[in-house]
Amino acid sequence: MLAPGADVWVVAPLLEVFLRFLRLGCTSFGGPVAHLGYFRREFVERARWLDDAAFAEIVALCSVLPGPTSSQVGIVLGARRAGPAGALLAWLAFTTPSALLLTAFGLALRAEALGGPSPLTRSGAVAGALEGLGAAAAAVVLLAVVQLARNLLTNGPARAIGGAALAFALAAERYAPGYQWMILVAAGVAGGALRVAGSKLPASAPPGARSRRGAVVAGSAFVLLLAGLPIVAPPGSYVELFATFFRAGSLVFGGGHVVLPFLQSLVGDRISTATFFAGYGAAQAVPGPVFTFAAFVGAVDRRTGGPLAALVALAGIFAPSFLLLAAALPLWSALRSLPRAGSVLTGLNAAVVGLLAAVFVDPIALGLARAPLGIGCALAAAALLFFAQWPAWAVVLASAAVGAALRAAVPGLH
Repeated sequence: MLAPGADVWVVAPLLEVFLRFLRLGCTSFGGPVAHLGYFRREFVERARWLDDAAFAEIVALCSVLPGPTSSQVGIVLGARRAGPAGALLAWLAFTTPSALLLTAFGLALRAEALGGPSPLTRSGAVAGALEGLGAAAAAVVLLAVVQLARNLLTNGPARAIGGAALAFALAAERYAPGYQWMILVAAGVAGGALRVAGSKLPASAPPGARSRRGAVVAGSAFVLLLAGLPIVAPPGSYVELFATFFRAGSLVFGGGHVVLPFLQSLVGDRISTATFFAGYGAAQAVPGPVFTFAAFVGAVDRRTGGPLAALVALAGIFAPSFLLLAAALPLWSALRSLPRAGSVLTGLNAAVVGLLAAVFVDPIALGLARAPLGIGCALAAAALLFFAQWPAWAVVLASAAVGAALRAAVPGLH
């Protein structure tokens, strides 16, 4: 018998994967960490695909790999439900909405000289809608932190590891944002050394490329493309464009917004600074993964540009994630069978809670503290999620509408 609130889909697994991730791709505002909150609500609470321990295990694995963590989690969840085709469909559905929006914006700007903010960006209603979206994302992250802490921080050592991860993550955000993944490594080591009791391992490892031979092929292809493409790519070609974005997707730890300054250093004179930051602003206003910003950069690229360049850039920045997951999942399956694997994963799970809590504190809560409108929307969104049990996508849309209406009615409200 299904638990109250469980989601029932009488469709084929591939279609279910595509439709669920398409809905998330259209409604998941707030950046990479907020996406994990949306994923947890959709796949742990509503769909019942997995439990909190299995979800945290997948997040931990993807967090120690370079590239976009939330997209990689989605790829593994799609594979868990419907195999390799499910992985591809999950990525495609989650990525396409924001990629199309950013490509369209890039094409619109390609032939224009930017001379300051557009009438759209000066609109109070648009600014209010964006604040509402940010407030809804804050509520989703808070819900995820509370429920993960309740389920995963079940004893003193686990709570201590989670608290330490929170403290170190706040410090790392200020001084070394590219190295937060090291907190997960330290937490796993601490959990194993202390033999922390906690969550049981899921019955099976996250699915994917289980063949050792397949893992070797994927790992070799990753190294070959990363090292070889810049050497053989003709200047100004689509191959060079793919190589540039493949490098960005391969070398950025932390994902999300961390990739943006790195990309700016890679693209050089392929795009003007003004155009780059116009796209950066647009990337904050669309749902889905931040890495789809690559589609915008490809669309406005001075050497190639256009829809095909947007597609090439998008493929380049996400290709490393597929190869790295195919190489890492068999190794993860082997490591989880070791005697202290349960304790290590308990430490990792506790650190995942701490990292999510750190992001909620800074920049989410600190940002809201300076915006009374945002505080009000966030509290209302949290009430709808916690008590009224509204689906996340409905809360997102309602928050955007309320923020836009309030700003339009009271222009001086902030």
